[in-house]
Amino acid sequence: MDELDLKKLETRVDELIKAVERLQQENKTLRDSHTHLVTERTDLIEKTEMARTKVEAMIKRLKALENE
Repeated sequence: MDELDLKKLETRVDELIKAVERLQQENKTLRDSHTHLVTERTDLIEKTEMARTKVEAMIKRLKALENE
């Protein structure tokens, strides 16, 4: 292997290392985003359930008033 080939190989290895580091950072960012979205979804499901329960209770009260 001559000097030129060795330099090309070294350059390619450096490029690959940078690509791996970039992909690791992107993967971490995506995982963090996913975790945040899952948490947000859980919160929204809970709020929706609470709102549904309150609406059902209001409907029952209105029906009870209507029957009086």
